[in-house]
Amino acid sequence: MSFTGTVKNEISKKKYSKAEYIAELSAIFRNLLDISEYQEKIRITTENPVLARRIFELMKELYDIHARVTVRRGYNFSKNYIYILEIRRRKDFILEDLGIVKNQKLQNLPEAYLLDDENSVKAYLRGVFLAVGSINDPKTSRYHLEFVVNDAIYANFLKEKLNLYDLNSKVLKRENKYMVYIKEAEKISDFLRLIGASNAVLYYEEIRIFRNQKNNTNRLNNCEQANVDKMIETANHQIHDIQILEEAGLLDVMDEKLLDVCTYRKKYPEVSLQELSEIITLETGKKITKSGVHHRLKKISEMASNLSQK
Repeated sequence: MSFTGTVKNEISKKKYSKAEYIAELSAIFRNLLDISEYQEKIRITTENPVLARRIFELMKELYDIHARVTVRRGYNFSKNYIYILEIRRRKDFILEDLGIVKNQKLQNLPEAYLLDDENSVKAYLRGVFLAVGSINDPKTSRYHLEFVVNDAIYANFLKEKLNLYDLNSKVLKRENKYMVYIKEAEKISDFLRLIGASNAVLYYEEIRIFRNQKNNTNRLNNCEQANVDKMIETANHQIHDIQILEEAGLLDVMDEKLLDVCTYRKKYPEVSLQELSEIITLETGKKITKSGVHHRLKKISEMASNLSQK
């Protein structure tokens, strides 16, 4: 089962109040109702058996009606089955009660009374996710949560409701549809918490934290490698300068302090200035600091540069 399916399966098993059930079912019907047949019957089509079961259970709970369920093989020899739920009895009352139809006209947005408290808004967003939502598995892909809906007004309505919870959702037109999406990992985790997907939140947070730690480790390793590369490059330049002075016979007449640095830099080309200062101090008994080593190598570089220019 996909991560989207896992989340939908979890939230479809939760128990809520009647008002929350109505808000949730209203969102599902708004996005999946076959509008070409709503005047004759309620017809919902989905490939998700979890959603089909949820609709069946809510119809029974709210209206004491058993929806007629037909299962068909998917088109073009698809392995998925299509679940068709049909309701004829009390059809008009149900559509009015869910705010889908008013005065025999379809409503693009839900009635205000359906979303008159925070729990109902959360329930409505849960229904939208069940109907048209999808979420990437954080383990295998980038962070992404989306809802695909059929018009701009409704898309912006959903964006507004999501952003009541500071989820930073945005709308994008995609062909003849509109996508409401969230990209930030923390915001997606907040949405899962919002719709009551507790197990999904734990899984999502675990993967998110692991990926963040891995990215931080990679960044530190990259920085460390860059520092090592820079140190090696600098050491090679220093050795090159020493070789210039050596070929000119200047090491024999060089100050003893400078000669020590030349000798030990050639002997230990891979160590840092701090390590080089410690080695010289230990092996010669003459204390020298990192800045002292740096100062002497800088002087050696200047001597080599002057010699090259001459």
